[in-house]
Amino acid sequence: MKRREMIKNGGLALAGLGTMSALEAMNPSANKNSELFKRFEDRVVVVTGATSGIGKETAKAFAREGAKVAFLGRRENLGKQVEAEIRAEGGEATYFKTDIREKSQVKRFFEQTKEKYGNIHIAFNNAGIVFGLDDLKGNKPIADIDVASFDDVWKTNTRGTFLSMKNEIPQMLQNEVWGRFGLKGVIINNSSVSAHGGFAGIAPYSVSKHGVSGLTKGGALDYGKNGIRVVAISPGGVDTPMRRASIEAQGANPDENPAPNSQYRTNTVEEMADIVLFLASADAPSAIQGIDLDVTMGMLTGPFAPPKPQ
Repeated sequence: MKRREMIKNGGLALAGLGTMSALEAMNPSANKNSELFKRFEDRVVVVTGATSGIGKETAKAFAREGAKVAFLGRRENLGKQVEAEIRAEGGEATYFKTDIREKSQVKRFFEQTKEKYGNIHIAFNNAGIVFGLDDLKGNKPIADIDVASFDDVWKTNTRGTFLSMKNEIPQMLQNEVWGRFGLKGVIINNSSVSAHGGFAGIAPYSVSKHGVSGLTKGGALDYGKNGIRVVAISPGGVDTPMRRASIEAQGANPDENPAPNSQYRTNTVEEMADIVLFLASADAPSAIQGIDLDVTMGMLTGPFAPPKPQ
């Protein structure tokens, strides 16, 4: 039974779902083998920085829902591993070793993607780093940050997002529309809670994510009229290798330092992937355009560090 038929026939028609639980029926990522949810069948999706963390989980989630996924990253061994994991689950994905900082490599990635799968429909621009070059070992105040390290963070996070959008948009403009509102493409940029304030010791990262937010707003105004949705998400405390490395660089234990949000709970990569897939859907988020969506579970809603539960 198709999902829309289940809804039409009275809720989720749980009696006809066999062993699938109500939770699994309402949350596709909870049941990774379900054939009921193929929102992105026949869609071409690109994910940058998908060799680990949020990018990896999002690439896998798109593939589970029928998308053809092309993804990039610098670490070839991890990229090939992620590709193999997706294919083992029955998904379609191809990894292309690419340095997001290099204009020619980024251009080639998008050419290869088109050659392999056709024009891009959805892009999740996720590639990013916290520290650059000499600052890999931890936080530093501005006066102590090497210029080359600042440039490395900016080139990866901001310029890399710009280069990605520059190559994604021309392909999307060639697409036939889908959905009820004439959608041609969706671009989702991974920004950060750092785009909404300052953090001691990681000024280059905060600067770079403010830039991602600006690219998102500019892209939405430039291409919304052409059927391209451009949005960003701002995570704040997700259990990724990058977050763990950042906390460990400060001499702390990531497992003992939950995110200072409304639940004092570090978010999961699966939660972020669910949000990205929602924003990439054709119709449900149709009125969401140009925003940098707070997905911090409350870090930006009230006091930055709410009272810790007793």
